[in-house]
Amino acid sequence: MEVYSIADLLGFCQSPSFAPDQTDPALVLDLRSTKVTDGERVRINHWLGRRPIPVLALIDDHCSLLEGLDIALADESEIAQVYQRICAYPRASAVLTQTTRLTSLLPMSSALIVESLAYATLQGGEAFSDWLSEHSRPSKPDPTDAPVSLKRDGSALHITLCSPSTRNALSVAMRDGLSEAFALVAMDTTIESAIVSAEGPCFSAGGDLTEFGSCTDVSQAHQIRQLQMPAGFIVDHADRYTFKLHGACIGAGIELPAFAKHVMAHPNTHFRLPEVEMGLIPGAGGCVSIPKRIGRHRANLLALTGEPLTAAQALDWGLIDVIDDSIESSG
Repeated sequence: MEVYSIADLLGFCQSPSFAPDQTDPALVLDLRSTKVTDGERVRINHWLGRRPIPVLALIDDHCSLLEGLDIALADESEIAQVYQRICAYPRASAVLTQTTRLTSLLPMSSALIVESLAYATLQGGEAFSDWLSEHSRPSKPDPTDAPVSLKRDGSALHITLCSPSTRNALSVAMRDGLSEAFALVAMDTTIESAIVSAEGPCFSAGGDLTEFGSCTDVSQAHQIRQLQMPAGFIVDHADRYTFKLHGACIGAGIELPAFAKHVMAHPNTHFRLPEVEMGLIPGAGGCVSIPKRIGRHRANLLALTGEPLTAAQALDWGLIDVIDDSIESSG
């Protein structure tokens, strides 16, 4: 892992297309104890924002170049670990960081389009194809009841994920059920609050692995997401939503709740974004919702490492708002 100094970086900025090593999957900088002028800061951040690979940096409390960084850490060993993960999944890592740079600048509805296009790019990639070939698709259980239930209580609508046998995985049926429920909230102004919870051992284990790779036309998959993406119905009405989380919240299981104004979690709740190791990026809105809650640097770190986050850590970062041990399964 080659680490470059501020002097190196100022030299790199002389060429808009320059890369120190065209084969390196990340640019790693040591920006500790550095000072730059306002003009240099603007030029560096502009140059860094155009890099087609993740930009990692060792920083101290006085770093003025955070805007141009994708990952900013104070610990050398942590930077090395992130770099190794990027080496293992270079294309997904690059698309992730390019996507979060853009989504952080856009209105959320536009940012969701960018995320979906980026996700589609990786759906057609070799890494995701390899992941599919290495992981046999689980058999799909027979459908039983509707995976989403609604209950009106005055001005409140209780929305419950009720497919505990699948750990409330975001299947097509679950996606469509949530989209219908969230669309109802958007249309009915008498619904002042929407409370979303789940039955079973966890809120949601994320995407339904029995359906992964089932849509081979990535342009069609993008179109479907634009029509039926649950996140698209939340973004303009986030202040009316409260999510009550417990157990595992994997992938979409935290990407959707993170849009809400209020997110509560049981102390046993844990969170993880596993998509990069599948050759993908968070695709249920996580490249939009999670940076908005915890910042782009931490969102990238969570996605690139794939490491779990406890409820206490999530509260400290701002991913959730309250830890409440009274939250239980809705079933």
